[in-house]
Amino acid sequence: MHAPATSRIPVDLLLRAYRGGVFPMADHRGDPEVYWVEPRERAIIPLGGFRLSKSLKKVLRQDRFHVTCNAAFARVIAECAAPREEHAESWISHRIETSYNALHMAGHAHSIECWQGSELVGGLYGVGFDRVFCGESMFSRQTDASKVALAWLVAAMREAGYALLDCQFMTEHLARMGAVAIPQEKYMALLAGAIGYPAASLPDVIARFGAYSSPGKSIAQSLTQTS
Repeated sequence: MHAPATSRIPVDLLLRAYRGGVFPMADHRGDPEVYWVEPRERAIIPLGGFRLSKSLKKVLRQDRFHVTCNAAFARVIAECAAPREEHAESWISHRIETSYNALHMAGHAHSIECWQGSELVGGLYGVGFDRVFCGESMFSRQTDASKVALAWLVAAMREAGYALLDCQFMTEHLARMGAVAIPQEKYMALLAGAIGYPAASLPDVIARFGAYSSPGKSIAQSLTQTS
């Protein structure tokens, strides 16, 4: 199923797609068209099943990175869209990038950034609606930066009363962090069960964690508590 090659995908169409368990991808960076993906098998991270390794806990407690939410959404998605290796193609086309920036401006897409001083060194972005967050992509310019962003996301979602963290496709990296693969049918049931409003917004909760004297220590403590 292809969408017409217009300048951007309308916000309401994107949200309808996500609520229907579908998301857009493109064949390459300059692709003017998108195709809608409904995986037979879906990767999710159960919010109570996030695996906090000893090494990641140490990195968090060291506050190696300053972590923010929605401080640089456009930069995060641009970094995620950049090719990871020579001759590699990104599924995040210019059209998709433009569409998600509009979705962010409408309040339905969020980024988590990891900084060292004024340098953006890692992060992730995704789509938020109801009590669901659909992680789209992440990047790392420093060791463990994307893992730290994911740890903050999970802690914030738990604190805010979210119910479902969708990772779309399973990878070895996500599996090590606690992701599990489920059939699309089960994913749709979880999606239906996550309707409603969270107790707080992700930006508010992340700002709250960030105000602690040792934010990373608070995140690590939050993740080691039983859910």
